Amino acid sequence: MPACLINDALVHYVEHGEGVPLMALHGAGVDHREIEAAVEAVFPGSRYRRIYPDLPGMGHSTSEGLTCNDDVVTLLGDFIDHLDAGPVMLLGHSYGAYLARGVAARRPEIVLGLALLCPVAERARSVPDHTVVRQDADAYGELDPALRAGFEDYLVVRTQATARRYRDHVAPGMALVDEAALGRIFAGWTVDVGSAAFAAPTLVVAGRRDSIAGYAGAADLLEHYPRATLAVIDDAGHALMHERPELLAALLGDWLDRSYPRMKGGP
Repeated sequence: MPACLINDALVHYVEHGEGVPLMALHGAGVDHREIEAAVEAVFPGSRYRRIYPDLPGMGHSTSEGLTCNDDVVTLLGDFIDHLDAGPVMLLGHSYGAYLARGVAARRPEIVLGLALLCPVAERARSVPDHTVVRQDADAYGELDPALRAGFEDYLVVRTQATARRYRDHVAPGMALVDEAALGRIFAGWTVDVGSAAFAAPTLVVAGRRDSIAGYAGAADLLEHYPRATLAVIDDAGHALMHERPELLAALLGDWLDRSYPRMKGGP
């Protein structure tokens, strides 16, 4: 797993493929493996260089010198510069989507397109209750009992497939979180997302059953992103990238088609 030093913080990351660069940012309390698993499962990877960093204080990345989320935004912009790949398509889930908005606002010249999955913001509004929409009898067959509570807190679609995804790609990163580091960074929670419109192709996807970020705030983002597609997905929660991968694949495909022509005339 390669790493690079950005100021005083060490950023670990993995990458796959060659071509148009896409950087994907995971949510809080996990590591790169969650979003890597979700994106790799649905992405037409042969044309894209997919880059998955561990965010500061999570996975194997450190957090020295970082005191707030705006510091993390600065680090991510510097990390993109370090990659020396030109402008990137930028995708984020949950907390990663909030950071991605900050990068796009501060450094629009390095962002070809922006995809925001279940985006959190400064605050959530109109958050629905956590309601199960599917519970298969055999969902827990391969899940350690110690993981069951976390799985149930996160997923509203509970199948063998979502349980495997949680077991293999979500839970392992939870054990590596530096709680003290996140406490320090999250004390300065608000990200400067700017006031100017971001003109590049954008995708905003929310789960109708998302009891963490809700879906009402996703619609509010349209005024900031004039080239945005908005999708609010029924029967999906905050883990929609695991719960509705086939629909996410179609939405990401459209976003790629809209974003990629900015690069040398498209494929």
